[in-house]
Amino acid sequence: MRIISLNANGIRSAATKGVFDWLRKQRADVVCLQETKAQEDQLTDPMFRPDGHHCFYRDASSKKGYSGVAIYAKREPDKVLTQLGWDEFDNEGRYIEARFGNLSVVSLYVPSGSSGEERQQFKFKAMDRLTPIFDKWLKSGRDYVLCGDWNIVRTELDIKNWRSNQKNSGCLPEERAWLNDLVDKRGWVDSFRAIKPEAVEYTWWSNRGRARENNVGWRIDYQIVTPSLHKRLKHCSVYRDERFSDHAPYTVDYAD
Repeated sequence: MRIISLNANGIRSAATKGVFDWLRKQRADVVCLQETKAQEDQLTDPMFRPDGHHCFYRDASSKKGYSGVAIYAKREPDKVLTQLGWDEFDNEGRYIEARFGNLSVVSLYVPSGSSGEERQQFKFKAMDRLTPIFDKWLKSGRDYVLCGDWNIVRTELDIKNWRSNQKNSGCLPEERAWLNDLVDKRGWVDSFRAIKPEAVEYTWWSNRGRARENNVGWRIDYQIVTPSLHKRLKHCSVYRDERFSDHAPYTVDYAD
């Protein structure tokens, strides 16, 4: 089973940069997209429903052209969920879940706090609200793969400029403590670190300067999985050869 996660930073923009041609060659079983930045009625072109895939979108209803998540799946899901029960979060189009038997694949877009204090407080609120939901999922007996842009690095290995970013959103001690608590104490598994414990690879680069060219990046895109899937993690990769977005696609192969 192959799952790909990508923050597209505008699905229509990514399409013009060849993302669908690339995806077609990957033969992924599930593709999770974040930041689609479109309403579904704007995506009538057949390219936004790739051949052989069942496609599901959750748009932002509170602000057009903002946020938004999607899931493409080769196999038709038994069920698709788009609401966590918190309107402020749901209406920004930040969560969609596809269920296949006992497996749930989630496309999740955790808020960024980089635009100012108001959004940072919303991010903290989202973290608080998500914690009991994640705990419930862990206890449910289902296998979960939480794909997405979490807008948080975990450790010094996950960011080029560690010291200078300690006061910046995405690298704040409170944010890192929250994400590391999910993995180190609550039992979730960071697929990348499980497969590549000491690797230094990034998934996002600022558009400022020559950050991508100089690999001044952050690892903020994850596939976080339940412990039940730990032994099924086979291979993972970050694809940088083409630039579809300011993020890179993150692919994980799971044993059947």
